[in-house]
Amino acid sequence: MKPRNATAVIGANFGDEGKGLAVDAIVARDPDAAVIRFNGGAQAGHTVVAEDGRRHVFSHFGAGTLRGAATFLSRFFVVQPSIFAREAVELAGIGVKPSVFVDPDAQVTTPFDVLINQWVEETRGRSRHGSVGVGFGETIERFELGYGLAVRDLGDDEAITRILTRIRDLWLPIRLARLGVPLTAQREDTAANPAVIRRYLAQIHVLRRNASPAPIDAVLARKNIVFEGAQGLLLDMDRGLKFPHVTRSNTGLRNVLALATDARIERLDVVYMTRAYLTRHGAGPLPNEVPKLAFADVDDPTNLPNPWQGTLRFAPLDLDVLRTTIADDLSDAATSDIEVDPGIGVTCVDHIRSGADVFRSGVETTIPAPRLAREIAAAAGLPLILEAHGPHRSAVELTSRNTRHRIGRQPSRGAAYGMGAPASPFRLAGEVEGGLSPRVRVHHAPPSPPRPSEGGDRR
Repeated sequence: MKPRNATAVIGANFGDEGKGLAVDAIVARDPDAAVIRFNGGAQAGHTVVAEDGRRHVFSHFGAGTLRGAATFLSRFFVVQPSIFAREAVELAGIGVKPSVFVDPDAQVTTPFDVLINQWVEETRGRSRHGSVGVGFGETIERFELGYGLAVRDLGDDEAITRILTRIRDLWLPIRLARLGVPLTAQREDTAANPAVIRRYLAQIHVLRRNASPAPIDAVLARKNIVFEGAQGLLLDMDRGLKFPHVTRSNTGLRNVLALATDARIERLDVVYMTRAYLTRHGAGPLPNEVPKLAFADVDDPTNLPNPWQGTLRFAPLDLDVLRTTIADDLSDAATSDIEVDPGIGVTCVDHIRSGADVFRSGVETTIPAPRLAREIAAAAGLPLILEAHGPHRSAVELTSRNTRHRIGRQPSRGAAYGMGAPASPFRLAGEVEGGLSPRVRVHHAPPSPPRPSEGGDRR
């Protein structure tokens, strides 16, 4: 029997909001689960810390893997064989053998996409776009212009080698010329090294052994279906804060609704995730940025400084931006009868000392730590579904699905959760005075293709 309900975890900001922690907590409610990666690729870094001390940063596998959840890599996910192979070894090292299925139409990154990505970012110097350097955006650009490589093409080494040779000899010089990046003799030698393709084929072999090409139906026998997003709404390619400092994917509901329609899912619980403060890892605008948060002791062993994104950046949370961003995503609708029941999750509350600075109506104010998560949720006009005071599952307070639905049937959701009226001059789709109506029925249009760009890999 296929599930009629599912949960989606979506980042509300620039990424790094605690989506991995949320997915792990939701899977823990019923480990007969499948996690569907609905956007992005291996540039994600979703940290899960098990109660037994095992810690893993998930890039290519669903964040419910430590609890036995299957992973489905959807057609909107970009497969990165080198990172898949490395992560499979890491998981084996902590005693985990993941169950992975991948859509045959998912696009696959090649080593030449990675080289182009890194060479163009090096050329940009201080004008970098904030790319992670793993070839994600370059893979999409290549596919859009007729040089695709999909999972369905990975069955035969000779066929793969022919496709790779064509990409190296034809696409790589074309793309570098369009980007204004010279193909120097050193770069040409690097790309032509036979070891590049040889290593890649070895990584493909690991992918073949550990992932089964299949449609989404392969995981729908699981009872607990969780859609796991990558990056955040402020990096969405169509709605992000500022081009070109965005990712080449839709980071919100659009892809989820398309996949949920494929899976004949009728209802979605959506959890929009945010930290108790704002972060950004990589180049691009960060409103109200500060060198250091005076009100918080940030402990983040995942987002360490690196050559492509630099150092993690910080700002107080802007509650008005949070509300409008989520409202915009909830309006991404047109023709579906899928019901969407939205809520919010707040992480890193334990980093806050006595209170957190936030911006509300352009004015900076301080919210005491004990009330912080509730007031963030109230400002967003959504129920508080998850509150995390640490990186472990035991530090997560998660409203159960049944309780949440019972409360959600009240005539005024904001009042039911003790939130009062939302402090914003505009309303979300389906909103009534005092909060959201019990359920928000949204509709969706087919997802638009990624926007072509001469800008290289956007994250």
